Amino acid sequence: MDDSSDPYLPYDGGGGDGIPLRELHKRGTHYTMTNGGNINSSTHLLDLLDEPIPGVGTYDDFHTIDWVREKCKDRERHRRINSKKKESAWEMTKSLYDAWSGWLVVTLTGLASGALAGLIDIAADWMTDLKEGICLSALWFNHEQCCWGSNETTFEERDKCPQWKTWAELIIGQAEGPGSYIMNYIMYIFWALSFAFLAVSLVKVFAPYACGSGIPEIKTILSGFIIRGYLGKWTLMIKTITLVLAVASGLSLGKEGPLVHVACCCGNIFSYLFPKYSTNEAKKREVLSAASAAGVSVAFGAPIGGVLFSLEEVSYYFPLKTLWRSFFAALVAAFVLRSINPFGNSRLVLFYVEYHTPWYLFELLPFILLGVFGGLWGAFFIRANIAWCRRRKSTKFGKYPVLEVIIVAAITAVIAFPNPYTRLNTSELIKELFTDCGPLESSSLCDYRNDMNASKIVDDIPDRPAGTGVYSAIWQLCLALIFKIIMTVFTFGIKVPSGLFIPSMAIGAIAGRIVGIAVEQLAYYHHDWFIFKEWCEVGADCITPGLYAMVGAAACLGGVTRMTVSLVVIVFELTGGLEYIVPLMAAVMTSKWVGDAFGREGIYEAHIRLNGYPFLDAKEEFTHTTLAADVMRPRRSDPPLAVLTQDNMTVEDIETLINETSYNGFPVIMSKESQRLVGFALRRDLTIAIESARKKQEGIVGSSRVCFAQHTPSLPAESPRPLKLRSILDMSPFTVTDHTPMEIVVDIFRKLGLRQCLVTHNGIVLGIITKKNILEHLEQLKQHVEPLAPPWHYNKKRYPPSYGPDGKPRPRLHNVQLKPIAEEREETEEEVHLLNSTTL
Repeated sequence: MDDSSDPYLPYDGGGGDGIPLRELHKRGTHYTMTNGGNINSSTHLLDLLDEPIPGVGTYDDFHTIDWVREKCKDRERHRRINSKKKESAWEMTKSLYDAWSGWLVVTLTGLASGALAGLIDIAADWMTDLKEGICLSALWFNHEQCCWGSNETTFEERDKCPQWKTWAELIIGQAEGPGSYIMNYIMYIFWALSFAFLAVSLVKVFAPYACGSGIPEIKTILSGFIIRGYLGKWTLMIKTITLVLAVASGLSLGKEGPLVHVACCCGNIFSYLFPKYSTNEAKKREVLSAASAAGVSVAFGAPIGGVLFSLEEVSYYFPLKTLWRSFFAALVAAFVLRSINPFGNSRLVLFYVEYHTPWYLFELLPFILLGVFGGLWGAFFIRANIAWCRRRKSTKFGKYPVLEVIIVAAITAVIAFPNPYTRLNTSELIKELFTDCGPLESSSLCDYRNDMNASKIVDDIPDRPAGTGVYSAIWQLCLALIFKIIMTVFTFGIKVPSGLFIPSMAIGAIAGRIVGIAVEQLAYYHHDWFIFKEWCEVGADCITPGLYAMVGAAACLGGVTRMTVSLVVIVFELTGGLEYIVPLMAAVMTSKWVGDAFGREGIYEAHIRLNGYPFLDAKEEFTHTTLAADVMRPRRSDPPLAVLTQDNMTVEDIETLINETSYNGFPVIMSKESQRLVGFALRRDLTIAIESARKKQEGIVGSSRVCFAQHTPSLPAESPRPLKLRSILDMSPFTVTDHTPMEIVVDIFRKLGLRQCLVTHNGIVLGIITKKNILEHLEQLKQHVEPLAPPWHYNKKRYPPSYGPDGKPRPRLHNVQLKPIAEEREETEEEVHLLNSTTL
């Protein structure tokens, strides 16, 4: 066999031994092969079989997809459809259907996401008010809706009307007094525990994947990981129901994060209606990216923020057409939610506010201080919550999720009821904290002492001294702040649907409102100070405490999630405060810088690492000086690397190798003597192909020769029928040399979404690097001091050269065995000559 004509001879940089080499074809959508008539044909890898083997090219649960392989499949499918569309009207219709299927699936996802979000909002509001009482005139009305049509409400007590009855009035017939308070207290705790118990029971029995926020898992799935059932119909159904129950129970959690999970479930289910997405995992993830944008769109009423959230926070692969479809999905979802009008205010958002005073330059200082608080809160929360979740996993307490939820719900209800600001629904609390004090506000936060001599203008009330109600409210808000900080740490991660957006915003809004009132009173009593003199004249309205609450909410959410651009857009869409975008940007960037000083991970990345998901964060920088040989497997103490030969192994040999190992794939070499790389075969594809051949092909037995070559070798007449498996072989696996820096290898894995990469030295397959190996290596580098960088030729002495001094290939077994440690110090004349003659 002439080496110069062998297309599988690897390129090793030229060599110095006179052996003719030829560069492998670069990986692409086509693979050039030679057919029986010696005519070069460009044929796709998966089209080599007359009948494709069912199951080949699919993935097992908890495995990572091959992005390059999936994109190749999609390009080939697209070419096949385009080549047939001119044959008939039916083929043209199929082509148009395929082209429009992406828009159809995101439209259906947006419609379903908007409808479910509206349903969840309405049900959660009704069940939250059910803890306090019930509307006798219409049982399906919440407290606010019940009193809308009443003519007996007063300005001071606008939430009291005859149609709404508290539980004390219904059970003991008392509306006031100690007995009424105790009865309402008991019923509040009863309903909170009932909702929490029902939620955790449904999750545990029917859909364990319905717990938590869902965003860490969504990020991992979008990076290419397979978690069967996480986006299924049962998870969607149970998450929708239990999300309402969890929010209504009064736990320190929100529904915004889980709504992203709900929307992604809708996108996953609808993608199975279209073959373009149901058979291709990479294309399906484009739909899930659009679905996550729709989820944020309906969670906050922020369509543009949803698109940016998908781009900045969750998506791993985000091409331009996915940006357009995400925008369209967010638009459809927001339109449906607006049509349902769940908040009854004819607006898309709950927190819409209108401030009548501009912000002034000196206010940047308190805004930045709120950013510092947000960063400190984010760093504290991430460390405390991860420590608690890790303790939960390692102790017996984690084995009783129902008991944990009941205990957390009981503590929350007992402490929350006496304080009106913790008893409130968290969304209503944020709305009250954001609201500016106008003449029609009856909240104790607006209990200012009025100056009877000042002219009263409806839209521009001057700064006034705080009354007793404001000071009382500040003390209650301080207690609420401590309560929310502690309970959120223990609540996020329990086995019910639990979002983090709303609790974090509530903590920031409380802190911001307190700071805003303090600055307002400081400006009122010390308006002659140089920082106030230019803007805050006597009788002027220059400080808006609600604005500080909005900035504090953005800062705390940014400190926890480390979002920047998308967060600012979400907040100004959420509140309508476009004029205040500069204070928001200043606070969010400050919170990110402060938080990054304590650790670059956001809460979602921390939970991904805690759960051990194979996620390579593109935000992390690799600055260490290790090489591919330091990370590859097998190591010196490991068993040798298992490989397959091109045409020298039987079906029984391969089945034995599969049964004795747990590897997900095997390199294929030409023979024992010539260790040149042919390709890479996946374990799942081998198993499926052999099982299919035994069922459908006659004469395939354990002693049948397995052939990965293009031409079957000549066999004795009495030999059983050979099994051709070239069709399942990846003939252009990604390879790197053992001297490749790991920063380049990590970049390749991130940008191409690889599952594995082979490591070679002068054409010899030395080992393999998988995504798991890279993650383990990154974790080790975080925990240990970076090792000194070895010289470039250090690893060259560990492996035998490909060819001996006589120019012939060295003999080799089926398994690649590294050179023994004792032989590392012995160098052949070739290696010494090579090292001495090379200039750096």
